Amino acid sequence: MSSIRPFRRGDEPALAEICLRTADAGADATGVLADDDLWAEIFVLPYVARHPEWAWVVEGDDGRLVGYLVGAPDTDAFEEWFAGEWWPQFADRWPAPQAERSRQDGILIYAYGRRPGAEPFSAEYPAHLHIDLLPEAQGQGLGRRLIDTYAAALSAAGVRGLHLVADAANAGAGAFYERIGFDEIPAHDGVRAFAMRLESTPS
Repeated sequence: MSSIRPFRRGDEPALAEICLRTADAGADATGVLADDDLWAEIFVLPYVARHPEWAWVVEGDDGRLVGYLVGAPDTDAFEEWFAGEWWPQFADRWPAPQAERSRQDGILIYAYGRRPGAEPFSAEYPAHLHIDLLPEAQGQGLGRRLIDTYAAALSAAGVRGLHLVADAANAGAGAFYERIGFDEIPAHDGVRAFAMRLESTPS
């Protein structure tokens, strides 16, 4: 039976692989971009670099990692760090595109545009998350358990709200988030945003 545990250093390659295999609206994104590594360097690895204490993984019976949740309790502070410290190290490898001619260009434009306040959700819902499960780990309640674990930790830290953004093409994800208590909130074209208010339960 799969189990949830806190992230540990050394888990990064497995998380990058899970990210790649679920990045295309929940499907395998291998080969979708010119460089497969880009997905993880934007959507999972910066989180465990900055906030390893806000990351959990799903470990299968055989010890393989089959899912994860990563997050940031203060979105604006995280985005400031991402823009100022994390992303500049990739400027030579992935220069800013002059125009959006491909899907990879679009993702790079997003990465270069990340900054505090870029999304309107963080004022009311300061924390955010990314969650991914391989198909073999889905349908077992693990996604709910991961989010419940994160939400409880945020509440204990006094964080008042949580949001996430999902690809509009991933209908299954949207239904899941609503089922476990998120409300859909206005978002820009191509994505759906969901938010949840948290009750503070400081320890």
